[in-house]
Amino acid sequence: MNSPRCAAHRAFLLPVLAAWLAAAPLGAQSAAAEPAPAAGDLASQEAWEMPRAAWGDPDLRGTWSYASLTPLQRPTQFREREFFTAEEAVARNEAAHAERPHVPGVIGSYNAHWFDKGRVDPSSRTSLIVDPPNGRLPPLTPQGKARAADRSRRYSGRPDSWLNFTPWMRCITYHGVPPVSTGYNNTYLIVQTPDYVAILVENIHDVRIIPLDGRPRLGEHIRQWNGDSRGRWEGDTLVVETGNFSDKTHHRFPSSKDLRAVERFTRVAEDTILNEFSIDDPATYTQPWSAVRSMPRLTDYQIYEYACHEGNYAMVNALSGARAEDRADARAE
Repeated sequence: MNSPRCAAHRAFLLPVLAAWLAAAPLGAQSAAAEPAPAAGDLASQEAWEMPRAAWGDPDLRGTWSYASLTPLQRPTQFREREFFTAEEAVARNEAAHAERPHVPGVIGSYNAHWFDKGRVDPSSRTSLIVDPPNGRLPPLTPQGKARAADRSRRYSGRPDSWLNFTPWMRCITYHGVPPVSTGYNNTYLIVQTPDYVAILVENIHDVRIIPLDGRPRLGEHIRQWNGDSRGRWEGDTLVVETGNFSDKTHHRFPSSKDLRAVERFTRVAEDTILNEFSIDDPATYTQPWSAVRSMPRLTDYQIYEYACHEGNYAMVNALSGARAEDRADARAE
């Protein structure tokens, strides 16, 4: 997975950093346009030095958000447009954070305070995907289409078994690796030692323990919900390669157990990590694809226990209803 695509990502990094330092009016902390920084601010940014842990590696420790109003795929109405205008970005930010009327009994009808939607990425891109250049997921292979259709059938209609519920609804795992922004809990807690990096994903409290010591991968016969990750440092960038996913893993994009993910984490400012990831899944896509996003640091944020099963009666009630329908059908025969 250390392919020419990774070199392309590094080439893409420079203009992203330039856009960040130029501070286009898409600040992550405000839905309104902000003025460009003064010359003194730019000088301060240019003088910034990479924070390092006591043992010398770049310091990625902290709480970081991957919430983003920039969609994974470029919306069809933007076609070949790579960037939002400043006005479009402001409108998108304001619309996402505007209060909506509460609808009693409707799941997800919360006020804006409870959502974690983030802002349009500071790069102004219309998609997180940067390769293919059209900002869209590549076409699915025939195998990928068949698997997507089977998954859709399994998770729709009357539930005959707990297997008709997604791993998220079963409180096993939500995002897969790497996660893609949703409406809430889009948070990483990163801790590190000289030999390991651990990443806690707030949603359903998944934790990845990533060895940095060059140990071999698990055998292909050992499959895990979030795969088997191995990390290494390339200069100041943490590179994490993940494979060995279970065929039951449910990513927030089509995938198979053959998926290989490469993530790159580079701290580019005091409060920002640039996160690049590449997906290679020949059993699903006609070509690999790659995405880039900025992750701001959350300095006043507390991650609490994600008690997924607490008060979660959906599965019990749905299966009870299905069995009641079975009994009614049997009596009618």
